Amino acid sequence: MSTPCLTPCLTPCLTVVRPGLFATIQDLGRFGHQELGMPVAGALDPIGLRLANALVGNPAGTAGVEIALLGPALKVEADSVRVAVVGPMALSLEREGQSAQPLESHRSHTLARGDILKLGAVTGAAVAYLTVAGGFALEPFLGSLSTYVRAGIGPLGGKPLGDGTRLPLHRNDAPPGADVELPEPPDYGGGPVRVVLGPQEDRFTAEAVETFLSATYRVGKDADRMGLRLDGPTLAHTGSADIPSDGLVTGSIQVPGNGQPILLLNDHQTAGGYAKIATVISADLPRVGRLSPGGALSFRAVTVEEAEAVRRRQEQTIAAWVRAIRPVRPAGGVDLEALYAENLVSGVVDIVNGNGDILNREQMCGRAP
Repeated sequence: MSTPCLTPCLTPCLTVVRPGLFATIQDLGRFGHQELGMPVAGALDPIGLRLANALVGNPAGTAGVEIALLGPALKVEADSVRVAVVGPMALSLEREGQSAQPLESHRSHTLARGDILKLGAVTGAAVAYLTVAGGFALEPFLGSLSTYVRAGIGPLGGKPLGDGTRLPLHRNDAPPGADVELPEPPDYGGGPVRVVLGPQEDRFTAEAVETFLSATYRVGKDADRMGLRLDGPTLAHTGSADIPSDGLVTGSIQVPGNGQPILLLNDHQTAGGYAKIATVISADLPRVGRLSPGGALSFRAVTVEEAEAVRRRQEQTIAAWVRAIRPVRPAGGVDLEALYAENLVSGVVDIVNGNGDILNREQMCGRAP
């Protein structure tokens, strides 16, 4: 871990004053290089990253900080900065001369020079996301700012954030305008995780496939960005678990000889030699990426056509969440700008009174009989 840096940034940046447990820079992934043995990496919960970027006005794929378990504390060394946090976590602001102030997630916050943003524990999910308006001024590798820690690939030497790490910013000040919020945290849905069976379904007994689609599994203690080892009923092969190595994708579910499934995540190897019973559909990968050790999941088979339809509907839902972003409502007060935006200042509003009569705006205000 690096030694804490005491000298001020010469360029706008966020400086890590407490590293947390495991925070890395991630965008939506490093695609197109798996034939070179290069994993895609990227955000475990791409929906969370996309929404966090929308809250600060960034393009959807702009890199942010993926926070696992416990977040860092970051000092603002810029005139001002707008940040957003999406995910279930505690956060607070320390400002010189003031007591610590709790902040809300799923919204943006405009911070000033010298402010310290403390990102606490992530609860109810494996990861949360921090984004900054304008993004981080870091050098991409193969077109991506995603960090692949196992090989030391990506920004910051391919390492998690450490003491004194500096995250250079493209902007020295926050963009104009008010802070904004999501009306409510996004609902990722529940129920069984949907999978397409195969590509080696025929390497498993019929009973194993039936068990896989009816049992409840739990995420084991061996869970990281590479994959989740699942604890539950064993799945029997028709022969050997080994196959000639072939390509893997995020969401592949391998079953080695012990019969316990392994669900591969973003940092998975690009080829493997265990039979794969199923593959998680892309629309359900964000749900899976949010699972922590001990989390329960079950599976349901769908067709490729159904998976494509689900993904199209999911994109429509994400677009609706982005459209619903609104200026932050003041605590304990009336947001007049939001009220005026509801088209209440023009035209006539009719209301039915207790006797069933129609009252227009002027009658309600006592200016007409």
